[in-house]
Amino acid sequence: MDKIDRKIINLLQKNARASLKELSKECFISSPAIAARINKLERNGTITGYHTSVNMEKINLHVKAFIQVQLEPRQKQEFYPYIQQIPNVIECNCVTGDYSEIMEVVFPSTTDLDNFINTIQQRFGKTSTQIVFSTSVDHRGVKLAPAQDTVSSEKE
Repeated sequence: MDKIDRKIINLLQKNARASLKELSKECFISSPAIAARINKLERNGTITGYHTSVNMEKINLHVKAFIQVQLEPRQKQEFYPYIQQIPNVIECNCVTGDYSEIMEVVFPSTTDLDNFINTIQQRFGKTSTQIVFSTSVDHRGVKLAPAQDTVSSEKE
């Protein structure tokens, strides 16, 4: 990945709807060259998708929380398919520490959140929940530093 690929990724993380023409202008290469580079980044798995950022409160999801779940290793085969089908679970990660899973969830109310937590506790066991009051840094991409124009050991 060279400095142009890195610039394309940075620009797409800011605005996934940027046109090839806009990207071409910023990167100083032709639109077909931009399209080819994006295609390559998608094929090699560097770019994994394009997403819309939604204001959850505008769609009546006013309560955001992080729920940690303490699972036994044998429970994961039941937990993962179950949690994947819950639309209120925005993200779930297997982590180190006292709790093996941490979920980011959104619900219309604390009552709905409480009902979900009760279900998780009944099916899987101990939880710990933190309700979010405010968010100081919204989800964002990682800004890539430009690559050096020298030969590198990275495989493209």
